[in-house]
Amino acid sequence: MMNSPIQKRSLAEEVANQISNYIQSGHYVAEQKLPTEPELMKQYGVGRSTIREAVRMLANSGLLRVQQGVGTFIKAYSSSNETLDQRLKRAEASDIDEVRQLIEVKIAQKAAINRTQQQLERMEQFLTQRVQAAQNGFLEECIQADINFHLSIAEASGNAILTDMYQAFSARLKSWFLQIYPDTKAFVQTNGLHKALLQSIKERDEIKALNYATQILKH
Repeated sequence: MMNSPIQKRSLAEEVANQISNYIQSGHYVAEQKLPTEPELMKQYGVGRSTIREAVRMLANSGLLRVQQGVGTFIKAYSSSNETLDQRLKRAEASDIDEVRQLIEVKIAQKAAINRTQQQLERMEQFLTQRVQAAQNGFLEECIQADINFHLSIAEASGNAILTDMYQAFSARLKSWFLQIYPDTKAFVQTNGLHKALLQSIKERDEIKALNYATQILKH
């Protein structure tokens, strides 16, 4: 799973996200009937199959209620019922990255304490991929290897919740990274810091691991 590319949103997911934002902002209210398929097709500039798939997604997430032969209705919205995945779908990439960075420092510190030899080997594997991709100028491969490297550190932290949270946040960022990094120059510049971070985890030095993780984020 970790080696699989992170997929961009489909058109139906984009439409579902926009309708979801309307519901959560109060533009649509509970028990209000959703506009008809032709109206939604015109509003979002997409085909019927895309609208139907978006409505299905929102019905599965509990935001819409479909009554055959009658129509589709808005269900009462409560943010407490929203899953983390649903919340991240409507979040700004910069906000997601900010939280990811906060987690990244802690997982480095915890990994230095709890890592196993097998986990170290996975970290080395992904770091090698990151270094090679950065030096060869392969941006997408470099970003994926970087995400995998830090995710392998999260898995070594010994805290399953931290690992799940880091994976959820990181999974949303690959397409954004591809937009903000024009090339692999920044990754080349931090190869040394990443190697030092790995070495500190090998040495079980949690203070150094925390410091190197912080330096990477500042860079």
